[in-house]
Amino acid sequence: MRIGVPKEIKPLEGRVGLIPAACADLVRAGHAVFVERGAGVQAGYPDAAYSALGVIVLPDAEQLYARTELIVKVKEPVDGDLRWLRAEHTLFCYLHLAASRELTEHLLAIGLTGVAFETVEINGALPLLAPMSDIAGRLAIQIGAHLLHQPQGGKGILLGGLPAAERGKVTVIGAGQAGGNAALMAAAMGAQVTVFDRQHERLVAMRALGPNVTALYPYADAVDQAVRAADLLVGAVLVPGARAPHLVSHDQVRGMTPGSVIVDIAVDQGGCIETTRPTTYAAPTYTIDGVVHFCVTNMPGAVPRSAAQALSAAILPYALKLAGDPHWRDDPALARGINVEKGALVHPAVKAAFA
Repeated sequence: MRIGVPKEIKPLEGRVGLIPAACADLVRAGHAVFVERGAGVQAGYPDAAYSALGVIVLPDAEQLYARTELIVKVKEPVDGDLRWLRAEHTLFCYLHLAASRELTEHLLAIGLTGVAFETVEINGALPLLAPMSDIAGRLAIQIGAHLLHQPQGGKGILLGGLPAAERGKVTVIGAGQAGGNAALMAAAMGAQVTVFDRQHERLVAMRALGPNVTALYPYADAVDQAVRAADLLVGAVLVPGARAPHLVSHDQVRGMTPGSVIVDIAVDQGGCIETTRPTTYAAPTYTIDGVVHFCVTNMPGAVPRSAAQALSAAILPYALKLAGDPHWRDDPALARGINVEKGALVHPAVKAAFA
């Protein structure tokens, strides 16, 4: 099969769909792999690193999309990508369609097959979302700690505290892959962490992080108190394929102390905090009622080398199957990944989002 890896054009997105080593495995399997010029540069992979392994480097997106069948990229297509997509393409990337009716309608009109990383599912796990969730959770604390600095508009708290100074209070909504990593980082920094989840085993894992972590079931009153008291609030709720539910209201945000910070990792799926709206790294923050919001839709794009390496390792086995097995739809994990096909919405959660 002819496989194309385009250059990401979302603002300040440095990741690449496949690193050279992953492309080499596809070439060894008998496929022709094409990469757009400069696609891997921001992740530390120059064009020469690809061509040395038998990958064909093409000068622009138009030629890449024209010559390939399977498109492997990172983020959902934007205007500069959509113009080149055809019905014959299979698009393999993050799509997050439940949060974007406009993109959904574009892909339906094109009639292509769209397999979304975030809904490929096996035994209840999301193996292609997990590595980016790991990164986003860790970044949420690094970024949140920085935004709490007074020059950034924060309240001037050192998140981990120090002798004779109070610890910062971190509230994490959701203890899955992203929220669990956020809680891990916040606890390691010495913050006072409260994390909420409905699953008992996740609460057990969170409590084991240390004596400065409190793990609770998300009763409405408990969440309300923890949100209003938080110096840093991290939203990390995921319903696979569906739009994220609003679990924190505007009134609760209004009740937070001015200079507090919100990082909503769930923004890709619409956000789990009512005051969330998507931003980019070009203008990452905004302030509502004195609370600084960070809601960048491609958080792992800030660490493109680490992210590209982790993502390539996760998606390569599935890319090999998509490219080499004409019956790949029989694979339960990939079948759950199909969001759109031949002009129809396929994934149940995405269909429900637009019902």
